[in-house]
Amino acid sequence: MSGTGFNADELKAQALAGGGPRGSGIRDFLLEQHRRFFPLLSYVFAGAIDLQGWPLATLLTGQPGFVQSPDPHTLHIAALPDTEDPANEALSPNREIGILGIDFYTRRRNRANGRIVARDSSGIRIAVGQSFGNCPQYIQMRALAAPGIDPGQAMPKPVERVDQLDLPTRAAIVSADTFVVASRSRPGDGAEYGADISHRGGPPGFVRVDGDQLTIPDFRGNRYFNTLGNLIAEPRASLLFVDFATGDLLQLQGTAEVDWSGATAAQIAGAERLWRFHVTRGWRRRAATSLRWSNPAQLPVHRATDLANVGPTSITRTNRAICIAITNGTSTGEDAAMIATESAPPGLVAR
Repeated sequence: MSGTGFNADELKAQALAGGGPRGSGIRDFLLEQHRRFFPLLSYVFAGAIDLQGWPLATLLTGQPGFVQSPDPHTLHIAALPDTEDPANEALSPNREIGILGIDFYTRRRNRANGRIVARDSSGIRIAVGQSFGNCPQYIQMRALAAPGIDPGQAMPKPVERVDQLDLPTRAAIVSADTFVVASRSRPGDGAEYGADISHRGGPPGFVRVDGDQLTIPDFRGNRYFNTLGNLIAEPRASLLFVDFATGDLLQLQGTAEVDWSGATAAQIAGAERLWRFHVTRGWRRRAATSLRWSNPAQLPVHRATDLANVGPTSITRTNRAICIAITNGTSTGEDAAMIATESAPPGLVAR
């Protein structure tokens, strides 16, 4: 891995945006706190690469403990995608992969990128090349509404192919406050090149739909520009929208372009730039996951509309310091939980 942990296009994106981060928390191994975090989860997001080289985002689930880190350079996911998942083939040995572990209740998230080295009946083993944490900004706080169910007990429903965005698909997108985006760098040597998957969040309606084109704001963040950097040289990407009430998944593939001028970003409060996603194909999988989540809590410290005028300084000084520490990898494992505890409204309880 290079000294910065960034590939050439991520560095170019940082320059186009006026500068990168003050430091980098990207490492070529999993910190101990990250190794303890992943086993707490009952779901992770994965960004894999299909046979044609397209990124494809999906969701893998299991009982807490289904993701383990036997050593600082390895993740093992004791789950396989169902046969109806369009990403099933992409999750094969020797393919690039990005993993996003996120706890919507504590708003903690860690990322691990690398390569699949084995897949068998016990799950998927990943050699980790990059690992880093992200700040909890823009994560909509929600709790699991019921204990997780073994996905093997669920009966998958037929996949609905989406060649154009129909009315139900558009409604799902414009009502969403969360999605994940899988991207891929240009070919290169080093761990900073490969697949990646990242979270995006905002108030419902923050993603705009015009025909088969989505317009997506890029709010102020950690200035790593992992996704937007990848899109400079490899415009193909995949978006995944989760219906947290029904378990429906909407997986899209398309091409993206970034408007770095900032002039059009004024259309959306708090946006520093916009990017557009042109849908090529998609799949709607109804009740694809047995997990369900609560409605989102209204947290004043992370909504994009609150950050529009005052920026990240709207977070308390303590939380701001924690946010920087999480990004740089110097926080304790309880830091994000502290933010959640300070912000959680009465009645929202994680299970």
